[in-house]
Amino acid sequence: QPKHHSGRRHDRRRELENCKFHLVPVGNLTGMDLRGAAVVLEAPPSMHAVGPRDTVPDQAAPPQKSINLVIIGHANSGKSTTAGHLIFKTGGIDAERMAQTVQEAEDMAKPWCKFAWVLDRLKNERDRGHTIDIGFGTFETPLCQYTVIDAPGRRDFVKNMITGTSQADAALLTVSAAQGEFEEGLRKDGQTREHILLAYTLGIQKLVVGVNKMDHETVEYSLDRFNHVRRELGVCLREVGYNPDVVSVVPVSAWAGDGLVERSARMPWYQSCTLLEALDALSP
Repeated sequence: QPKHHSGRRHDRRRELENCKFHLVPVGNLTGMDLRGAAVVLEAPPSMHAVGPRDTVPDQAAPPQKSINLVIIGHANSGKSTTAGHLIFKTGGIDAERMAQTVQEAEDMAKPWCKFAWVLDRLKNERDRGHTIDIGFGTFETPLCQYTVIDAPGRRDFVKNMITGTSQADAALLTVSAAQGEFEEGLRKDGQTREHILLAYTLGIQKLVVGVNKMDHETVEYSLDRFNHVRRELGVCLREVGYNPDVVSVVPVSAWAGDGLVERSARMPWYQSCTLLEALDALSP
């Protein structure tokens, strides 16, 4: 053999001489019977590999839960705007697509529809200004992956609402705090009451309520108005079968973004969870 090969062989022999050998039993052994034992070679530090394998792996992060979330409520309560703005704030839509949606809303002289149109993509929906078919979107938090099902609020499209709700694990009920709008939805023939009943009938046990339009001129972030809505809505929830004591009711402005993912300085009287925190608190 060439000399340089011989030198490598001698170096390798010296390293092996420094190794420790162990007999590790494989299976059940009795007495001094070493059959079935395995020889394990413990290399000296000089022979250890250096690199990523030497690092201690991080503990596995807890798995995310997954929730199909249907957005329900009376027409014009701000369901699509709530869902669209929530998706935008949590990174469920990229800046380029959001800018395109904003431009499309401005081109049709409907800038107030920019968040709603994240989910309302049909031409008829945009022309009429309300949801017709169920729309889908996604967003996630460190705790949960959400598939959003935006259901229509008008009675004409209640079949589509039922289709969307039947696919959901939980519901976000959106009600308007605006004077007159809340009362209209809670009438016996109002869609707020009907949607609550349909959700309960279809097996939705996990429910969060967003009291929207707190920025409306008839509300102006009023604590008294919020308490009135929460009290009246609680009666309806109890009549249907829900326990209002365990349902989170969160004041928000879907258009302005108040209370969606951050607490609002405009509502210093409210110090409980944001809408996103209430959703994350739902059990899987």
